[in-house]
Amino acid sequence: MKRRQVIVGAAAAFSLAGCAQKSKFKTYKGPEVTYLVVNKEARQMFLLHQNKVLKGYKIDLGFAPVGDKFYEGDGKTPEGYYTINRRNPDSKFHLSLGISYPNAQDRAEARALGKSPGGDIFIHGKSKPRRRGAEDWTWGCIALPDDHMEDVYAMVRTGTPIKINP
Repeated sequence: MKRRQVIVGAAAAFSLAGCAQKSKFKTYKGPEVTYLVVNKEARQMFLLHQNKVLKGYKIDLGFAPVGDKFYEGDGKTPEGYYTINRRNPDSKFHLSLGISYPNAQDRAEARALGKSPGGDIFIHGKSKPRRRGAEDWTWGCIALPDDHMEDVYAMVRTGTPIKINP
């Protein structure tokens, strides 16, 4: 009887293990990511250790991708030097890393236009697949597929500098 209980218990455990979902949290044990570079025109983001590219990714941007972000709602992704300032494991866009936009210059530019600079600019995954033909769809964020975002989230630490180029 005991042997039968062990076999049934083991079979149940293996069945449940097969139903388990893959975790979105990966581990990374490689070289430290010391810098991120985003090239908006090329729709690429690079993770670097010193001057060596560790990984490169294709990205989507704000729905009005050309030019710097000047105010909330303009659909543009900011350009300039920032840092990764927060992590959101519960993002509605899978996972996300906050970018320290707006900086003092961004606030001054928006104020000169009589507008708010906005905020909440992130590197994030996608909540659902991109619409066919819609290349840039965010409100100013940097988006990449969820499986790539899992890698980025594991590799990039809070405080990492990011340079966003035109």
